[in-house]
Amino acid sequence: MSISPLRQRMIDDMTARHFGEKTQKDYIRCVKNLAVFIGRAPETATTEDLRLYRLHLVQSPLGAASVNSAMTALRFFFSITLRKPLFRVEQPRKLPTVLTQDEVARLLDAAPSAKYKAALSVAYGAGLRASEVVSLKVSDIDSARMLLRVEQGKGRKDRFAMLSPLLLDILREWWRLGRPCAWLFPGQNPVNPMTTRQLNRICHMAAQLGEINKRVSLHALRHSFATHLLEQDIDIRVIQVLLGHAKLNTTALYTRVATSTIRKVMSPLDRLCLTEKKDEPKA
Repeated sequence: MSISPLRQRMIDDMTARHFGEKTQKDYIRCVKNLAVFIGRAPETATTEDLRLYRLHLVQSPLGAASVNSAMTALRFFFSITLRKPLFRVEQPRKLPTVLTQDEVARLLDAAPSAKYKAALSVAYGAGLRASEVVSLKVSDIDSARMLLRVEQGKGRKDRFAMLSPLLLDILREWWRLGRPCAWLFPGQNPVNPMTTRQLNRICHMAAQLGEINKRVSLHALRHSFATHLLEQDIDIRVIQVLLGHAKLNTTALYTRVATSTIRKVMSPLDRLCLTEKKDEPKA
């Protein structure tokens, strides 16, 4: 099937910026949805068309994150490919779901097999994203330097993640039982890795079996990793590197959920009381 010159130009613009294949497909789909909504070519959309389309998305069952993703795709199409400005939907900043260490232990213990326990342990013990966990190869384990090599993580960047002694033991136990050859966590067909959907499904199952009454996703294990490190007084810039965040502001979100760190801070009211007691005349 032939591709229109405009779509090819958009694809070229995304390729030049190293967008992944999935991102490119998502962006193209968002532009097609706009064309369906207005009933004509997307490049002919007026400001009023875009306003009405945004209103349509906001009033749909889509969440703010999904609406923003669609608008991000359209902003790229108009500002980069067509060189026209576009607007943005404000997305509310919600606190991430964070598990206690006891809840994490119960979730890992409830994993249905050594393979899934190892995969979930990597998500929590190294703070990896779902896509990064399933993309790990056996050769990415560097036991000499106690590191995990993460190839082409978010933003298509390579980095190293921490490999704790306990996580190494868990991975060795999985290797002894499963003998994975290439992919550390192969799928039903060993030629391919496990899918992120499958890993998330196992995570939900383990959370239910562990009787965890929170909305648990695999990303909650990454959130918990960062929060627990912050509560151990690990420098936030170190956590930023371990998570692979490009901006410190993204990592700083965890200061809002690090409850033990918050509890350690002395209120100025308490300091005031201490000062008053200190200033009281002795009998």
